[in-house]
Amino acid sequence: MPSASRSGPRTRSSATSPLVLAAVAVLLVGLVVVVFALTRSADPTGDEGSGSPAAVPSVSSGTVAPPGSDGSTPSGRSTPDSSLTRVAESALPDEAVTTLALIRAGGPFPYEEDGGTFGNRERILPRQPSGYYREYTVSTPGESDRGPRRIVGGADGDLYWTTDHYASFRQIEEGR
Repeated sequence: MPSASRSGPRTRSSATSPLVLAAVAVLLVGLVVVVFALTRSADPTGDEGSGSPAAVPSVSSGTVAPPGSDGSTPSGRSTPDSSLTRVAESALPDEAVTTLALIRAGGPFPYEEDGGTFGNRERILPRQPSGYYREYTVSTPGESDRGPRRIVGGADGDLYWTTDHYASFRQIEEGR
């Protein structure tokens, strides 16, 4: 007489659902991203080549002081004269002021692209070496995506405001 065997589907106690594996993979990737972002923003050298959002502007305290009366930046260098129209920080919309605060704090930023290199392909901003400029999204009320408003920051602490997705810029006068 043949031995009795279990009928029905075979289950393996060591098998893991593909959904569980996907969730674990997403969590691990998220953890790696967070650790990577924290280690880059904690770089006290402010090395502009690091790609760190904290490198704009490069200040070890994580804050941006307004330029001095002589136009110097916290790094002691002069903010480049862009010959662009200037706009007082106090004249910017609330969303731009919020973005400036995030830049000064080194993040966290609401969009993955924030802190990425801005290539200045339009050649409106002063010419600088590749990697000098970083871009940050300024949310636009009523837009379902990132919208057209950005703040672009230079490694020397210079900041620029655009409302038309890089077609024009104004240099931000901090503390005014």
